[in-house]
Amino acid sequence: MRIDLNCDLGEATGPGAIERDRRMMEYVTSVNVACGAHAGDPDTMRATVRSARDAGVRVGVHPGFADREGFGRRDIELTSEEIENLVLVQIGALAAIARAEDMTLSHVKPHGALYNMAGRDPRVADAIVRAVAGFDRSLPLLALTGSVLVDVGRDAGLDVVPEVFADRAFDADGALVSRQRPGAVIHEPERMIERAVRMVRDGRVDAIDGTPLELAGETICVHGDTPGADDLALTLRQGLEAAGIAIAPMRA
Repeated sequence: MRIDLNCDLGEATGPGAIERDRRMMEYVTSVNVACGAHAGDPDTMRATVRSARDAGVRVGVHPGFADREGFGRRDIELTSEEIENLVLVQIGALAAIARAEDMTLSHVKPHGALYNMAGRDPRVADAIVRAVAGFDRSLPLLALTGSVLVDVGRDAGLDVVPEVFADRAFDADGALVSRQRPGAVIHEPERMIERAVRMVRDGRVDAIDGTPLELAGETICVHGDTPGADDLALTLRQGLEAAGIAIAPMRA
């Protein structure tokens, strides 16, 4: 039994940001790099890719809405073509930096509101899928397990990797609980480990209201912007390994 651990990185700025991201790479197997829209810039992107290369960690694209003020977590209404172009440009930007650092992209994972909208809206999902397919049809796409984006991606022939979350609560319909609601983010290490182990072993977890859900994934996300994220990532990895679950990159 095995699972990939992924983390969103390249999003923080200021003193110590790059070093904090490096510490996260000691515990995860895949990173999703912000590409200058919701966060990040060319310097941060290249530093993050370089750190991932040195740590032996897979590098993926983390495209989001061009909404730095809202950190890409606000719904923005764009046309299908605008969404496709937005995602395509961010994939291309990180691909260029990865190539310069002798790396290849391993996946694409939308960020924040773009991710959530694609999970419920076939039009948004289709635009993202067209962008990925237009760049490289063999590039895996990470999507919330059971979401619309999984179905649209697979229908288009993409390699879709279903994702679950260790540090986020789920609604009864399987969607992520809005960060505006209490309990949306899970901070307790023991609870995070218990949920993660159950999702990997049994493909099940309880929703925020107690509703039992069937949610199996091939990768688990732990967010890099959560306070104490590096300690949480280490604790999660140790908890999974203690349960006999190997931590390994997706598609390895």
